[in-house]
Amino acid sequence: DSLPSKNKQVSKTITGYWVGAFIAKKYTDELVYGAINKISINITSIVNNDVIGESIVAGNLRPLKGTLKKKNGNLSFELTEPGDDIYDGVFKFKIVGDTLIGDWFANNKKINITQREFKLVRQDFKYDPKRILPNNLTDWYNRKTTKEDYGGELYDVDVYRAASEKATSINGSTTKLDEKMLKNLKKIDLEIIRNTIYARHGLSFKKKTFRQFYDPVGWYIPVSKDVSADLTDLEKKK
Repeated sequence: DSLPSKNKQVSKTITGYWVGAFIAKKYTDELVYGAINKISINITSIVNNDVIGESIVAGNLRPLKGTLKKKNGNLSFELTEPGDDIYDGVFKFKIVGDTLIGDWFANNKKINITQREFKLVRQDFKYDPKRILPNNLTDWYNRKTTKEDYGGELYDVDVYRAASEKATSINGSTTKLDEKMLKNLKKIDLEIIRNTIYARHGLSFKKKTFRQFYDPVGWYIPVSKDVSADLTDLEKKK
């Protein structure tokens, strides 16, 4: 049997953003083991068995279209990306209770990650200028190695960029930023203050060095690859 197009109650519980971890499952390069990005699958419309939506992950927004099947009360979906991008593929998933569970399969079997798995929960996106990041942020993707002396012996020590508390206490969405406020901040502090403005609007970041700060945060939902038109007048003065 199929989902009736007039069944607005059922459709309303399915349409919207489903958000969670997009985890590497099959890959050709051991360096990508455990690679995780935050993904949003936005189901925008359901008419009879036809489904339209979009996937948003790692700075890419790709249209989705496909079908759903309803059997014994369970809903299963197969949605495809257009296929004109090297990283396009097919999403196959089911909705079990309040969780969307499934796998993505790459069209191109020569890319590093050819299959990912995901368990997503439905989240409504709403811009909130007061949202902030947790403290003690470290950039784990930019490592420098230095020599340190331990008892007369020199050892290699890895050093990572660490943000100060200013990076999370200064809110560029609610406060007018000036030179005095920003003058003595580290580069990483300035990056975080600026990018958190975009994160509040749901920007999906291309750079993994940026995603590392936002993907783990519960309030962050990637919904767009360009939010410049959504910035407030204050935020545009960043």
